[in-house]
Amino acid sequence: MEARQSQDDRMRPARQAIVVMGVSGSGKSTVGKLLAQELKCQFVEGDELHDPASVEKMRSGQALSDADRWPWLARLGQALHEAVEAEGLVVSACSALKLRYRERLCDTVEAPTSFIMLDAEPEELNRRLNRRAHHYMPASLLASQLEALERPHESERALILDAAQAPGVLCRASRAWLMRQV
Repeated sequence: MEARQSQDDRMRPARQAIVVMGVSGSGKSTVGKLLAQELKCQFVEGDELHDPASVEKMRSGQALSDADRWPWLARLGQALHEAVEAEGLVVSACSALKLRYRERLCDTVEAPTSFIMLDAEPEELNRRLNRRAHHYMPASLLASQLEALERPHESERALILDAAQAPGVLCRASRAWLMRQV
């Protein structure tokens, strides 16, 4: 049994929080859930941690402000911190649109944090959003998210992938990259 556990540990990346990020419709939740399943760790859905007022604001077609997002990022960061402390590894889906949002998450998690950005063309994102049922984020807010998006830069621990690829392909590429991180 002990040999099996150490083999399982070698198949998992080092202790960290992993945030699958991107604008609405990029596939964050789909890829994040698949990655968490592959890594045998908890998945935290960032959308579930928005407060009701923010959800209603988005549902009505209003973009969130930084002031709306700070408490949400604090809740998400705390959830990731607790998961890393308890299990050593966690995957989350979160837009993490701006560098300062990613920095806030990293500060709150208090553990290495990796970001996997799913990038797609606006036309593809609109197509996906218009097909999606039962979600509070309307396609009309996509432009504001794309405008706010600050792509990860070289100094960040981040991987950018083409969201047009199949979720399984994105998951395998993410896992391979994560295994190379120190």
